Amino acid sequence: MRKQDYYNDFFEIGQQKINFSFFELSLPDDDPVYTLKNVMEELDFSGLLACYSHKGRTGFNPIMLYAVVTYANMRGVRSVDRIVDLCQRDLAFIWLTKGQKPQRDAFYDFKGKKLTGEVLDELNYQFMRRLKKEKLITLKELYIDGTKIEANANRYTFVWRGSLNVHLANLLDTIDALYSKYNTFLLENGYGPKYDLGDARMFVIEGMDKVRKVIEENRKRKLTKHKKLPNNTIIEIDHCSPLEILKLQKNLMRIAEGEGFVYGKGKHKPEIQKLYEELEECGARLMEYKECFEIMGKDRNSYSKTDLEATFMRMKEDHMMNGQLKSAYNVQIAVENYFIIHGYVSNDRTDYNTLIPVLEKHRNAFGDTLEAVTADSGYCSEKNLLYLKENEIRSYIKLQDHEKRKTRAYKEDIGKYSNMTYAVFEDEHYYICHDGRELRHIRTESKEQDGYTQTVEVYGCVDCSGCEHKSKCLYRYNAEKNPDRNKIMKINERWEELKEESNANIQSEEGILKRQTRSIQTEGHFGDIKENENFRRFNYRSEEKVYKEFMLYAIGRNIIKYHRFLHDEIEKYEGKKEQKTA
Repeated sequence: MRKQDYYNDFFEIGQQKINFSFFELSLPDDDPVYTLKNVMEELDFSGLLACYSHKGRTGFNPIMLYAVVTYANMRGVRSVDRIVDLCQRDLAFIWLTKGQKPQRDAFYDFKGKKLTGEVLDELNYQFMRRLKKEKLITLKELYIDGTKIEANANRYTFVWRGSLNVHLANLLDTIDALYSKYNTFLLENGYGPKYDLGDARMFVIEGMDKVRKVIEENRKRKLTKHKKLPNNTIIEIDHCSPLEILKLQKNLMRIAEGEGFVYGKGKHKPEIQKLYEELEECGARLMEYKECFEIMGKDRNSYSKTDLEATFMRMKEDHMMNGQLKSAYNVQIAVENYFIIHGYVSNDRTDYNTLIPVLEKHRNAFGDTLEAVTADSGYCSEKNLLYLKENEIRSYIKLQDHEKRKTRAYKEDIGKYSNMTYAVFEDEHYYICHDGRELRHIRTESKEQDGYTQTVEVYGCVDCSGCEHKSKCLYRYNAEKNPDRNKIMKINERWEELKEESNANIQSEEGILKRQTRSIQTEGHFGDIKENENFRRFNYRSEEKVYKEFMLYAIGRNIIKYHRFLHDEIEKYEGKKEQKTA
């Protein structure tokens, strides 16, 4: 019953207790607040109202709070304190609240606990369906791009995988020395036979050999003043390793039951107590590293201590001009006709793994309506292009070597398989090089990557001796070190086929127009977001709250764009118009 009252209260259904219509006398007839009210009258707020209980005292109308927050984002206001102030001083806000004055706690409770990302998505998708009915969008094509926005994390709170690996290697050396000390202690005092205790064997953590090799190589590079190698090997500390240390501590405690430990200043600790405390300290440090690796996961090499889900990324805003990394989130938008259809927030530094989640959101919301996707080269990967082909979606994704393909050096590179002759004889595929020699199929290799299998065909020449083009054909060929080296090519044929299809699409007239549209619409949004409205840093922490903050902002932008369309302030982009000749 109370949920229906919320509708009646906000949309002025039934008898009103107080009439606030006199505030409209000072509002312009084309104020966006009227467009907002018109849009909200057709939305279903059952998902939002389901987050409220009918028990207890009645708070502020959640539909009204959503309207106020959305209108604030339409005006570029994201600060709660600023919204509270506007609810007391701005006529449009007073008209939306009907004179009520919600305070900070009401908005924080609404945005933090009641309003969820799923509710925001559903409200945005309802608005998208309305735009489709009004033929402002088709939902058949998406223009996708991303940007990095700084997280609300403290400075110098970074945790790096490479540093953790180095510290872990030093810790394991210390623990190994303690194991030797433990065995010596048992042997010298005869505690092994007395308490039926055997020698302790140091546990092994997989991947540490590779870490130690990199550490040793970096020590050499430091002496020669060369750049250090990254030490980002993924290490997993199993549950057994800390338990092994705990087992030694229990053995020492059994031995010390008769003697006891001493505490306080001025008291000499026995050797067994010193060994026990050293093992305890190392075990605690090992558990700390284990927790850090679990927070970081396998997909990241860094995180912030004050926002565990933020990753350190290289930002374009480098004020100190020293390449300093900042904790940030990767924000993705999918746009059509200036409207943000989808938003997606990730802590991945690259765009490769963000395309498929956005397309899955589109499928779940609107079904199999998508026909074309346009994006830049940051999204070009075998996994993404294969997904588009399997779902019958035309790919207008620029290749990573798009500009390089236009150069003469690329077209005349005789070492590339694309510049060789492709031949077939008795169902056998092979290549003919510039010198007329055949490169036959040798073997097939496969590897698992990002949840799917990559298959690579290996072709090679039996004998390249005496070839005058060897220095141009073989990559980094050194005649003195490898005089007998032969040409070997590894070709991912499925990947190459997908790239050629996408490249043909972007080179067509339609592809050129779509690339123009993408750069204007998506980059236009980011220009407004970062430059005009100074949205360069989030106000909230954690990926969930960051996503809600951005989606509220995106919904506000969508409604203000709709308002401008209604008042003929903007029109649909249809490509560059031909300039009139004088």
